[in-house]
Amino acid sequence: MFYKLRQNKFVSKDIIFLIISSVSLLLSFLNTFSFSFDMAWIAIFLCGIPIIREAASKLISSFDIKADILVSIALIASVSIGEFFAAGEIALIMKLGSLLEEITVARAKAGIENLLHLTPQTARKILNGQEMTISAEKVAVDDILRVFPGEMISVDGIIVSGTTSVDQAVMTGESLPVDKNPGDTVLSGTTNLFGSFDMKATRVGNDSSIQRIVQLVRSADAGKAKIVGLADKWATWIVIAALITSLLTWFITGEIIRAVTILVVFCPCALVLATPTAIVAAIGNATKHNILIKNGDALERLASVSKIVFDKTGTLTCGSLQLSGMQKFSSDYTEDELFTYAATIESRSEHPLGKAMVSAYYEKPEQNLFSLENFQIFPGRGLQATINGKNIIAGNIRMLSEQQIHISRLYHSFIEKYLTDGYTIIYMAVDGILAAIFTLTDTLRPDIKKTIASIKECGFTTALLTGDNEYSAKNAAVHSGVDSVHANCLPADKLKQIDTYQQSGNKICMIGDGVNDAPALKKAFVGIAMGETGSDIAIDAADITLINDSIKEVPHLLYLAKKMMTTIKFNLTFSMLLNFLAVIMAATGFLDPVAGALVHNAGSVFVIINSSLLLNWHKKDTVHSFI
Repeated sequence: MFYKLRQNKFVSKDIIFLIISSVSLLLSFLNTFSFSFDMAWIAIFLCGIPIIREAASKLISSFDIKADILVSIALIASVSIGEFFAAGEIALIMKLGSLLEEITVARAKAGIENLLHLTPQTARKILNGQEMTISAEKVAVDDILRVFPGEMISVDGIIVSGTTSVDQAVMTGESLPVDKNPGDTVLSGTTNLFGSFDMKATRVGNDSSIQRIVQLVRSADAGKAKIVGLADKWATWIVIAALITSLLTWFITGEIIRAVTILVVFCPCALVLATPTAIVAAIGNATKHNILIKNGDALERLASVSKIVFDKTGTLTCGSLQLSGMQKFSSDYTEDELFTYAATIESRSEHPLGKAMVSAYYEKPEQNLFSLENFQIFPGRGLQATINGKNIIAGNIRMLSEQQIHISRLYHSFIEKYLTDGYTIIYMAVDGILAAIFTLTDTLRPDIKKTIASIKECGFTTALLTGDNEYSAKNAAVHSGVDSVHANCLPADKLKQIDTYQQSGNKICMIGDGVNDAPALKKAFVGIAMGETGSDIAIDAADITLINDSIKEVPHLLYLAKKMMTTIKFNLTFSMLLNFLAVIMAATGFLDPVAGALVHNAGSVFVIINSSLLLNWHKKDTVHSFI
């Protein structure tokens, strides 16, 4: 875990220093061995000196007063009167808190590099009828480029000749390839599926779509607030209160040892540990539920969100098309015959619709495809072949129109209802007559309706941001229970909508899976990515990852974040009360520096134990309100 969250050589060194320091303090406390010096000096040197050096540096360079200032004062005061164990114990506890905090706030930065790798390095330029390969960086506006099937488009442009289908899910999140014809725009980072085409470059270099996403991710990250530790927020007042109390005690009693003891017990060790220990335990709990928390402060932020925003394809839905139904229009053939005709012709297609059709066919008990001849692909429209001597056509409405195949008025309202409900239709004609339609859809996750209901019971509102069309988006929202819908969203649109929500006072949790979701995931107060269907870019941009796409665990995650904050607040209250009582006891002479160190060490241990209870915590399903 350590090397993933903080990939540098210093983690191992810090752990080794903590172990050595712990052993040295134990030997110092037991005093069973005779050494030429107090073993606590090892802890002071390994853990205390770095704290003093950093505190002094910040104080001198920017007058930045943190909790380390008080720790440094207590360390120096303890050493000056010979209380080496107390100094070493303070240094050890603070070093442990610092390491835990570093681990819990680590951030992944590989996403932008992965984004850059989505753009191909070369392009095929057409000049004076000759084809030449050039670097994608050298493509200029108005250059004519040729793109073959299976290739990724290097820059934004307009098709000047050829027809095709383009998979642009990476940019828009659309679940289906989009048919493209002369005059249509294509985007960098998207993939040409079938036909070859020539295009004129319109946006190149940093102005291309994929590069704009990079810039959106960077700008979104820069605007996200960072949470500061409570001990550091109150550091100035803690330092002032400690110094005044210590000096007054020394002045009134004349005993410097009481003044030093006050500095020791005033050290905010338990206060420093209160937050990171609870976060680490909550992260461990989330891991058991297949949830990976990348950023330590993500759970703190999640506890205060008010609105959950979802992407559609791959998030609310499974991200893969399935055959949902068939409607027969011809009495000359049985449903099995028509299904077999459709599966036979689609078996030669690489289109996702065709693959879904064939996959559904092979789920039948008996699978006997027909033989076919004269197979043809019409990019962006459909397929044609001769099967058992019959002319079979399967494709979209444009294919039927080009082949002059009539659709009876009786079927229009029937077909329109399917389209309105968000289904995709494959039309199939036999010998020039429409014989059947097949409806396909990207199905909702089986547990999504219950999950959305649980989220709303928690008091959150929900919204859907998707690149899909309005019909498909509204259908998904209605059947999942999402409150509001924004369709036809490009990455910049999603980012803008998240910003609009947050400007109006909402703190947003965004859940998505695609490259097109990355800017919104980064901009949102908390970003959650799907682990299996999610792209590397989305996962890197998010704070939290649902490892097995376990979106049903989101309600538990929301409750866990609230419970964690309750634990943190309890830890903080306990820590401050303990410090207050210890200060009174130190001022009245009931505690010396060593006893004071042990008391406030006991407080730190209590905080750790209380936080560890979060590891196996689970909210009962019968309770719907946060504690």
